[in-house]
Amino acid sequence: MGPISASSGDYGLFCAIDASGKQAVICWDANNSSTSSASTSLHYSTVLPPMAALSGGEGFLCGILSNTSQALCWDSSGIREGDLVLDCWFANLSSPVDYDPPLQLCSPGLCTAGACGEGMFAFNASLLNEPDLTSLCVRKDLRICSPCGLNCSEGFFPSSLCTSDADRICTPCSLCQNSSCGDICKLESLRGTRKIKRNWDQLHQLFLIIGSAASGFFLILLAWCLLPRAAVANNEEGEKKRCCLFPCVPGPGPRPVPDPNADQHPPASVAPCPGVAQIFRLSELKDATNGFKEFNELGRGSYGFVYKAVLADGRPVAVKRANAATIIHTNSRDFETELEILCNVRHSNIVNLLGYCAEMGERLLVYEYMPHGSLHDHLHGGLSTLNWTLRLKIAMQAAKGLEYLHKEVVPPIVHREVKSSKILLDVDWGARIADFGLLTPSERDIAADMRMDVYGFGVVLLEILSGRKAYDGDCVPPDIVDWALPQIKHGKAAAVIDRYAALPRNVEPLLKLADIAELALREEPNKRASMSDLTVLLEQLVKDGLIL
Repeated sequence: MGPISASSGDYGLFCAIDASGKQAVICWDANNSSTSSASTSLHYSTVLPPMAALSGGEGFLCGILSNTSQALCWDSSGIREGDLVLDCWFANLSSPVDYDPPLQLCSPGLCTAGACGEGMFAFNASLLNEPDLTSLCVRKDLRICSPCGLNCSEGFFPSSLCTSDADRICTPCSLCQNSSCGDICKLESLRGTRKIKRNWDQLHQLFLIIGSAASGFFLILLAWCLLPRAAVANNEEGEKKRCCLFPCVPGPGPRPVPDPNADQHPPASVAPCPGVAQIFRLSELKDATNGFKEFNELGRGSYGFVYKAVLADGRPVAVKRANAATIIHTNSRDFETELEILCNVRHSNIVNLLGYCAEMGERLLVYEYMPHGSLHDHLHGGLSTLNWTLRLKIAMQAAKGLEYLHKEVVPPIVHREVKSSKILLDVDWGARIADFGLLTPSERDIAADMRMDVYGFGVVLLEILSGRKAYDGDCVPPDIVDWALPQIKHGKAAAVIDRYAALPRNVEPLLKLADIAELALREEPNKRASMSDLTVLLEQLVKDGLIL
């Protein structure tokens, strides 16, 4: 055997690259019982082209072709997701249509030294949403260069050009705000202009009719006010002139006092609907979350991770970062549709969206930050105990938030996972509904899903009333509904009240709260109260002032 430049093997199969200059691949089987040494069982491969590098594993070997730098594997199709290694296949050959291996992680290219060339950008490993993966290359001076994207698809404009470390960003034309993107999105603008021109003639005629009628009415009113009346004294005549000519123009006198109970505007902590969510840069959110470090993590769920962030202007926000599975199963169109809806969903009792980031394949949503945690944390997690006044207030406000999603939003939004951990508390201890999903017309019956939300809210009311978890394996029965509902139905609701919270002098409001929970937890969905009904009952309970 001649000199060897590189070798690899496993489980008795070994291959090496001949260093004599031809870079031919030499393989042998060390487990062949008929041979006494590797040299006697040596055979030269006549089908494998020259290789620059080799690597192997259980039952397979892979190499990098010298001329094209592509990966080539033999003896097996590679190692699949269950082994957490690698699948190798030809990049320049057509694969069967049904070939779709369940890959865990896939590199978009080879690691190379030096800066990326023109029209290329350095791929960022953070896009793969692997917390422990900081780089795909073994050395810091190596990078994977990927080609920059060219034109954006129809209906999108490039909001950021390709740089040395980031691909270009395509943003929907519906979010175009200035002239720089107006030319690219001109088709949409022209369509709107043509529509205005088509309707202008009809509107012009309508304005003329309305203007003529208004002018005639004003002249009649003016004449009626100025005509002298012999039977009226001078002071009465002057008073009539003052009050009849400008009946709707506010004067310097006192103005109507607004109803303090009317929920006309959200509190100051909720910004008015911006119409378009703020677009954040990925680098900005990375800095705000200390690089998405674990100590900034607020929670995690099926969507991904939630981090506390402090923006450059000092604002605290919550950043929800989608995991790889969410990104794979959500295309950009679905994401933009969700953004358009969430941007216009604004209420003082939900966690409102502030902005988003969609750079380099990321899906980041920026929400208002809730400093007092969740209702679950205070009822079951060891945080400060909530008094009964605050518990009833939270129940009422959470009901308002769900009612808004069910009744006021078009199309309606169904939460599907109403529980105490999804009710967050803002700086004023106000209740906010978080993590609500979007209901699309193609999904199942809207009314049925809303009744599921009602049932979930009924469970939350039992948690507020009893202080018990929705499911507690240390209790018998472990399910809170199985434990509390029979007692409430048999007139023993007092036995359900949380004994670790100081009882008020009058427990009647708590007994009424138990009755309201029973309305939401009825076994037949059609007999459950709606969120609007529950909101009215809880508002009345708080308004009566029996506790508050």
